[in-house]
Amino acid sequence: MSPDATAEALQSEVLEVLKTCYDPEIPVNIYDLGLIYKVDVEGSDVKVDMTLTSPMCPVAGSLPPEVEMKIGMIPGVKSASVSVVWDPPWTKDMMSADAKAVLNIS
Repeated sequence: MSPDATAEALQSEVLEVLKTCYDPEIPVNIYDLGLIYKVDVEGSDVKVDMTLTSPMCPVAGSLPPEVEMKIGMIPGVKSASVSVVWDPPWTKDMMSADAKAVLNIS
């Protein structure tokens, strides 16, 4: 498999894992909530930029390390790092249509 194909396959696996991570107060995964801003796969290293719904989010201390741990458990991942960023600020417009439907937001 070419390096590009390997990176694409790993990126796909990372996205699937992100869809298993939830804010315990919201019944929608963090990917569909629009909290994931960037996923970079360089070889076997994965870097994620994510945000939270608010700087005062009660899971601010636990959710990013959980995401990092889950990504790090993917076979083929050597290192995983998650950075919490606040720019651009999160808004409900960043949510997927499915997330808005689950939360009854138009």
